[in-house]
Amino acid sequence: MQLKLNNFTKTFGEVTVIDGMDLTVNDGEMMALLGPSGCGKSTTLFTICGIHRMNGGDLHFGDRDVTHLPSQQRNVGVVFQNYALYPHMDIRDNIAFPLKVQKQDSATIKRKVNEIAELVHIPELLDRKPAQLSGGQQQRVALARALVRQPDVLLLDEPLANLDAKLRLEMRSEIRRIQLETGITAILVTHDQVEAMSMCDRIALMRDGKIEQLSEPSEMYNNPANTFVAGFLGNPPISFVNAQVAGGSFTFGDNTVAIAEALKPRVGGEVQLGIRPEHFGPQFGTGVTGKISFVETQGREDLYNVTLNSGGMIRSIQPAGERLKMGDAVSWGVSPEAVLAFDTSGDRL
Repeated sequence: MQLKLNNFTKTFGEVTVIDGMDLTVNDGEMMALLGPSGCGKSTTLFTICGIHRMNGGDLHFGDRDVTHLPSQQRNVGVVFQNYALYPHMDIRDNIAFPLKVQKQDSATIKRKVNEIAELVHIPELLDRKPAQLSGGQQQRVALARALVRQPDVLLLDEPLANLDAKLRLEMRSEIRRIQLETGITAILVTHDQVEAMSMCDRIALMRDGKIEQLSEPSEMYNNPANTFVAGFLGNPPISFVNAQVAGGSFTFGDNTVAIAEALKPRVGGEVQLGIRPEHFGPQFGTGVTGKISFVETQGREDLYNVTLNSGGMIRSIQPAGERLKMGDAVSWGVSPEAVLAFDTSGDRL
């Protein structure tokens, strides 16, 4: 089921949160609404499910205009951050609740509950109460309840925020598996770029009620539209330095980075360089000098901050080995082909 928002506007009193936004989610696609707190991603989700009313624009599920329909007539499944399970009901009845509201017969309800429990791997939990389950198990129940009614669209509002790191990793792959197996159109709201990049087909990165960039995760990471997008994606984050174009090189202080041939026609004067940690290190030669000002051991990799002799700082991530120490002097290189260049206002060159 394709979902389409046209010229979507949402206001709260005199405050305009979303202004004329267009968004299309393709049939069977999982789309991430990613961005910092207050950017409008949850407002968009709540409008799609009918909790909020639109102040302008229209919303279509396939060929059906659902702009003015109440939430119960939109056929959406919603998974909230806090699971919202009924504590007095067992898991079987929690999952069955939407079907009972639709007044389906008991045999059909039993069959559908058993099928969805198998899909989300919780058939042995059906007779328990929510309080007897772990966070990950409760999340599976919430997902089963959202899917059992066979919704046109699945909406996920920060579904992994309350889970520990190991469970988040497990549930990322599980939610994606279930979405692919069912073929349902889904929208994930998150502020976690790792969730968005690992779970979704495309990402709509939002800021101040607008979509800054909409593209596949790898495209957004490798070809960000501006410094906001470049800085939001990537862990460890990208480093930015102010530089001048001189001949065939970028220069900042006594440091030089060669300009890739494809970039030369587009740059001149003052620029901002974006350098990701995996593209700065001794494997790329020399040309950037500084001292190690921070070391973080991450097991198979080590993260270094290099404070430049000319001022500023660039991060580097290196395979674990002979570890450098704080204060060690280094002269490392940058991969010219991987340098991102932006104008002084932050737009990509």
